[in-house]
Amino acid sequence: MNDKHTNGKILALLFTGVLMGALDISIVGPAIPSIEQTIQVDHKALSWIYSIYILFNLIGVSIFAKLSDVKGRRLIYIIAVLIFGIGSAVVAFAHDITTLLLGRAIQGFGSSGIFPVASAVVGDVFPPAKRGKAIGMLGAVFGMAFLIGPIIAGIMLRYFHWNSLFLINLPVALVIIYYAWKLLPSHSLTENPHFDWAGMGLIAVLLASFAYGINNIDPSKGINALIAGNTLPFFILTILAMILFIIVELRSPSPVIKIQLFDVKQIRIIGIVAIAAGLVQSVTVFVPEMAVDAYNITPSKASFMLIPFVLAIAVGSPLSGRMVDKVGSRLIVMSGLFLSAIGLVFLYFSGNSHVNFYSGSVLIGLGTSMLQGSSMRYIMLNEVRPADRALGQGILTLFLSIGQMTGAALIGIMIASKTVRLNGYHLAFISIAFISLAIMLLSSQLKSRKVELVSASAAQDFHD
Repeated sequence: MNDKHTNGKILALLFTGVLMGALDISIVGPAIPSIEQTIQVDHKALSWIYSIYILFNLIGVSIFAKLSDVKGRRLIYIIAVLIFGIGSAVVAFAHDITTLLLGRAIQGFGSSGIFPVASAVVGDVFPPAKRGKAIGMLGAVFGMAFLIGPIIAGIMLRYFHWNSLFLINLPVALVIIYYAWKLLPSHSLTENPHFDWAGMGLIAVLLASFAYGINNIDPSKGINALIAGNTLPFFILTILAMILFIIVELRSPSPVIKIQLFDVKQIRIIGIVAIAAGLVQSVTVFVPEMAVDAYNITPSKASFMLIPFVLAIAVGSPLSGRMVDKVGSRLIVMSGLFLSAIGLVFLYFSGNSHVNFYSGSVLIGLGTSMLQGSSMRYIMLNEVRPADRALGQGILTLFLSIGQMTGAALIGIMIASKTVRLNGYHLAFISIAFISLAIMLLSSQLKSRKVELVSASAAQDFHD
């Protein structure tokens, strides 16, 4: 497995698998208007097409990562890809929203095993000097998916039915499984590592009950919607699961989330920033649908209108990484939130103006690249011990996902609350803009570049 040619094949295999899973997040936005034309669905259920994928992806990450340590990388990677393929087939052949959501849940759960197992394989087969570059290539796939996903969706929707976006996963998954069986290592550990099943189960209950409760809110009932029979029990369950989760994690030798990390002010702030970043990202799922309503265009053309957004991310991500080293993470985080807020204001005032629409898209893309690029992950790496770095990145993923689920649900509710759908979009955009500005003020309490460098240097000296 140390052969350079073989390692190149393995990296290409892992790259393809991660790209397949990541694309099924970015193609959903352009596909939604077409799905609406064939499947009867209200807007509250519509948000679940996005949210349920993220929810089950989040639930499955720790499970697949641990199982790959115990049962071997090859078997678990193949199972994850197989589950993803089954979910894709269910979505492609869905004729109602229930079946569609079931397929998206299966897809999300399967995809949750693709990236962590791929990262573990890199650690197994690549020498230490080359692991960083390989991991970086896998991480770059997500940015690539957001760049090419809407373009692929736009081209395919122009000539084919929306089902084709998911059917294409089936032959790709079969090819990945074939080469995974031939190339990936299959050895397992001799002793089982501790796995926090209780913590994982509780966080699954917590996230699922929260997502279900927030998506059941009926905007026509006002504040009473929060205490309705189909929402209040799930919010109560969320609170109870959270309390039990904290108790279990404080006692666990290998927690899903190390609660003590939140004693650090920087981590508390960046957790809130991550939720705000998730809220902003959830907006992009609904932008193509808004464009269809606002400009009376086809779903295919609406998906192409996202190209300025994804190009802004592609340009902004590497630039923001370099800027963190020069000016510090605080300024980048604040700038990302500010640009996102201004971009949302442009969308609020877009009306029939294509200039405002594209300007807003570019600003949101730049803001998103600053928030979800290197700045937050840089802060987390600086503030945790080396042994907790992977855990810290997991915490960021958790809070980002909570923001994404919450944003998707709230936007769906706001759209459903208005007789004119375009007014619902505008309400959602301006609301998230104000939230972003409020979190920007909070992020001003992050460490300055000078203090950041001193802290990082002191931590490095301590661990050396």
